[in-house]
Amino acid sequence: MSLPEESSGPVEDLPVVAPQLRALRRRASLTLEAAARSAGLSPAHLSRLETGQRQPSLPMLLGLARVYGTTVSELLGETVADRDAIVRAADMEPTAAGGWSYWQAGASGRGMQALRVHVPHGAQGDIVRVHPGEEWLYVLKGRLRLRLGDTAHVLAPGDSAHFDSLTPHRLAADGRDGTDLLFVHTLLQSPTAGLCIGPTTGVTP
Repeated sequence: MSLPEESSGPVEDLPVVAPQLRALRRRASLTLEAAARSAGLSPAHLSRLETGQRQPSLPMLLGLARVYGTTVSELLGETVADRDAIVRAADMEPTAAGGWSYWQAGASGRGMQALRVHVPHGAQGDIVRVHPGEEWLYVLKGRLRLRLGDTAHVLAPGDSAHFDSLTPHRLAADGRDGTDLLFVHTLLQSPTAGLCIGPTTGVTP
């Protein structure tokens, strides 16, 4: 799903993200400039994320996780000691990022990450994404506008999509009440994963 430079305020609901972003970038031996370029951000904006002056969106977290060869869970500072195969509904704590709300629906630290996502109307609907991996999504509620390459689709509840993430793609809610979906994506577990990520471009429908 590339990465808008948002104008939201300091991180309040994700306080652990800022130090984690800096630590993981250093672990990957990337300069601020190199990491920002790979993630489609300006160095100044990435610096603001690392100091907590800006709040990263879910797509931004996904992109940075790929650049650093890790998972969104690790970016959030989450750990699962035994990698339990079962995730109980009562244990799914919602996280808000960039207007999106999401719940971890699978075990942390895996190559395949599963999320339950709420996409609000108008949230980052003009952002086109290109990156390595695969994505699968299933619409639970509402209607989803999905653009794959030059083709636009509208998915209703029960519809799904499975595609190569190197295909330029864009997600947006098609309705004022937003869209709920299940979302599964793969991550390249390597610090060099960011080298494969193409440039990111904002376009209009």
